[in-house]
Amino acid sequence: MDPQAPRERRLEQNRKRLRRGMYLLPSLFTTANMAFGYYAISQAMLGSAAESWHFDFAARAIGFAIVFDMFDGRIARMTQTTSDFGRELDSLADVITFGVAPAVLAWMWGFRLLPPLPEADLRVRLVQLGAIATFLFMIAGASRLARFNIQVNPQPSNPGPPGRKYFVGMPIPAAAGVVAAIVHFARGEPLAIWWWSVAWLGLLVSCAFLMVSTWRFYSFKDVNLRGRHPFRNVVFIGALIAGIWYFSHPVLFFIALTYMISGVLARVPYVLRRRTTPPPPPAYQGASGLE
Repeated sequence: MDPQAPRERRLEQNRKRLRRGMYLLPSLFTTANMAFGYYAISQAMLGSAAESWHFDFAARAIGFAIVFDMFDGRIARMTQTTSDFGRELDSLADVITFGVAPAVLAWMWGFRLLPPLPEADLRVRLVQLGAIATFLFMIAGASRLARFNIQVNPQPSNPGPPGRKYFVGMPIPAAAGVVAAIVHFARGEPLAIWWWSVAWLGLLVSCAFLMVSTWRFYSFKDVNLRGRHPFRNVVFIGALIAGIWYFSHPVLFFIALTYMISGVLARVPYVLRRRTTPPPPPAYQGASGLE
């Protein structure tokens, strides 16, 4: 009998036990993502004009959920613990945290608490349109996740440079980040002017459209966290973290809107190129058209 056999069996058992624990690690990040989404919903429902800090807390919770969502997939890939269960759980968590939570926050903050207007019917219509816009935001985000799950190799309608990885359509965490960043930038103070609510309505509809579009948005998946990077990248990341820590309101507002606009700007050259490029001449078919 090989004296090393019991030791090898113990090592194999320990490896299997470790692998079962590693499957739990990305799921814990997904569960934290869902917990922040639930907290954001509860805070948005508690918010009022007198206690606007609840809205700010809801926006911050969505921001923290975005951070956890960024790392659960990366951790699963780095530890080779990806699974069908983890992917489905992540999608369901994203619907709650980045679909339902920002929709409730956007409606309560931007429409539900509008003060009385000279024309009472205008306020009623704005609240109703706001409910429709936030529902579109939520259903567009869920549709975006469903499309992402079933497509094997989705291609944007305007492919970028080779080697760059892109999302097809605006990711739902980014759309939720736009809502959260704007609410956080306003420090939770709900909208009190009706035309600001109209602009808010247009922004929500735009986010919904971008999520279900086939426009490209940079995914950052080609960034290798384990590889070596120039020192300037380390300085940039450190400065970004410091900026978010000390000036979170303008910095997060700028980052969220810049990412949203980047997809629009990436589409513009493609549209202009299609308009300026003449169509190819028709093939010669002879005098009768049958030759």
